[in-house]
Amino acid sequence: MPALLGVSAETIRRDLRLLESRGLIRRAYGIAYPVESSAFESALEMRSNINPEEKVRVANAVIQRIGDEQTIFIDEGYQTQLVAQRIPGDRPLTVVTNSLPVATTLAARANVQVIILGGRVRGSTLGVVDQWPTQMLSGLVIDLAIIGANGVTLEHGMTTPDPAVAAVKAAAVRASRRRIFIGAHHKFGRTTFVKFAAVQDFELLITGHELSNSIAGRYASAGVSLVRV
Repeated sequence: MPALLGVSAETIRRDLRLLESRGLIRRAYGIAYPVESSAFESALEMRSNINPEEKVRVANAVIQRIGDEQTIFIDEGYQTQLVAQRIPGDRPLTVVTNSLPVATTLAARANVQVIILGGRVRGSTLGVVDQWPTQMLSGLVIDLAIIGANGVTLEHGMTTPDPAVAAVKAAAVRASRRRIFIGAHHKFGRTTFVKFAAVQDFELLITGHELSNSIAGRYASAGVSLVRV
């Protein structure tokens, strides 16, 4: 990397420390990734390279908790695409989604009826937003919603940078009898622009075992069910 950029390794480390101190990136072993805000949200391709093994474990864990539900809402995002790839094929299911990749993944499955919400497609995530999907969701009763977020805290709940995205997530929360949050550990302790739900609105939060014991303990003390896998 230093040779590619034409700078020294120490210059790269110094610049990364500066960006981290300004809250623009987070660093982990061997990687650095941008912090999302109201002005920036990462694309799906970038998300696929952040904690990929953890996201696979989380996707596997939520599949085990679908139970006998017949109608499932699957949110937009890379993590939820991993869930769609693992939807069981042994019984009929109806999947409602605002994600073009999720709909494409499941459309050819003989046991899955896909209902895709209509509206404006966001180029960065291929998620559908604005008033049309929220109107469609208001007329549905869904057994289980599998939802992600850009930030999760006890104080500010579930947040996302884009108000249009938050409106769809909030509508899915209202339309669903059960709700499970899925997300890698780096989502915890972050707050972005728009709140769409409280953590207490979810029956379960599923994340990776990389989340520290101290943070997990705070959620347990608040009465929030959290599983680390």
